[in-house]
Amino acid sequence: MNIEFKWTDGNDKDFHKFYIETENYYSKIVGGKKNREEFIPYNLSESISDVLIAYIDDVAVGCAGLKKYSDTDVEIKRVWVEPDHRGKYIATEMMDRIEEKARELGFKRAVLQTRYIMKDAVGLYTNRGYVLIANYPPYDKLEGAICMALKL
Repeated sequence: MNIEFKWTDGNDKDFHKFYIETENYYSKIVGGKKNREEFIPYNLSESISDVLIAYIDDVAVGCAGLKKYSDTDVEIKRVWVEPDHRGKYIATEMMDRIEEKARELGFKRAVLQTRYIMKDAVGLYTNRGYVLIANYPPYDKLEGAICMALKL
């Protein structure tokens, strides 16, 4: 299996497909879009400056993004691997690459928001050394959200 990775931005058509898919998934796990609509403006695909897309045989199978949160912190966004391609360490490889990119861009810490219900995601981040932190805005007002960070 040959996985290729491409850097792009939040306007990329393949990333936009994943954005829609992840929006639907996140809305489903919280009981509907209306339960998270106030947070959607913070997660618009176009606002994600650095996007990594994984391809197998020229088909996009996963994505991960970086978005500046502060002068020192970068937020990891939309880490996603299509269900048929999970278990192949694609998310691990994408995390390696986006963390390295974050260092190259001069950030000191990576932060992210997830939910305990997303056990695979929590496991991935915990295994990489991410630790729970106080929920940062806007997620400090999102019920069920957890935030994690890794010193880069």
